[in-house]
Amino acid sequence: ENAEAALVTASGMAAISTTILALLSTGDHFLAQDCLYGGTHDFFTRDLPALGITFDFVDGNEPRSWKGFLKPHTKLFFVETITNPLLEVADLEAVVSFCKTHNLISVIDNTFASPVNFRPPEWGFDLSIHSGTKYLNGHSDIVAGAVIGKGDLVEKITKKLNHLGGSLDPHACFLLDRGLKTLAVRMRYQNRSAMEIARFLDKYPAVEKVYYPGLDSHPNHERATRLLEGFGAMVSFELKGGSTEADLFMQKLEIPFVAPSLGGVESLITRPSKTSHAGMSPEERGKLGISEGLIRLSVGLEATQDLIDDIKQALGGI
Repeated sequence: ENAEAALVTASGMAAISTTILALLSTGDHFLAQDCLYGGTHDFFTRDLPALGITFDFVDGNEPRSWKGFLKPHTKLFFVETITNPLLEVADLEAVVSFCKTHNLISVIDNTFASPVNFRPPEWGFDLSIHSGTKYLNGHSDIVAGAVIGKGDLVEKITKKLNHLGGSLDPHACFLLDRGLKTLAVRMRYQNRSAMEIARFLDKYPAVEKVYYPGLDSHPNHERATRLLEGFGAMVSFELKGGSTEADLFMQKLEIPFVAPSLGGVESLITRPSKTSHAGMSPEERGKLGISEGLIRLSVGLEATQDLIDDIKQALGGI
């Protein structure tokens, strides 16, 4: 990502939690984008209050509202490049500008985009975080994380990581290095495949809504086109009829595995309300627009037409 320094961790959540705990302490406050990965949301809402670290969720699309959430001890702003699971793309340029103006540390979870599609340090972000479990590794056989960015910040996070023990074991490091060798090839194919699948779903009568920043209909499409070199391999969508139809559809699929996680060579499909965001209450999910019937597809390396044909036959059976 063309940053000064980087380190690997034992998981994506080790990267996120260690970064926050290294940079913030009791009495500090930070801002966070309102739609985040469920594990990040749980860490912020359930663990940090007991440590005396406070935060406010803000709308990533409304920069004019952010100043109203600032406090004397606000130190950091946390966002995602492409949000999980609704695939929003916040006003990332405004985030960087806002942080520079108000002397905040800018932190971005770049997992969904990968360095192939977006390199946060090139846009002025202080720190970029990854779940290395996903695209960086790409083979669904390790759990890992990474923190990338300014040298002084990475050094500070490394010291905290050493104390907390979230270090990546040598064999996982070897496998992660192996995965990185094919990252660009994998990601570019998955970008193209996801785009074709999103276009197919967008025209299919049984599909209520498709969330993919590469579609003209996506509310952040123009921004995503300006910021990203590819729109990623995640496609979320809702079927007419809700969660019952969603479950029937997933049961009828033959190629994608019904399982959490993402970013591997095999396609995976899941309902976030039952997996990645199960820790949130139905009210919290509803407030963010995560319906019970929302389906999240991680597009793998299978032949694109095979995936489309499989999706078509599964949709035809409900």
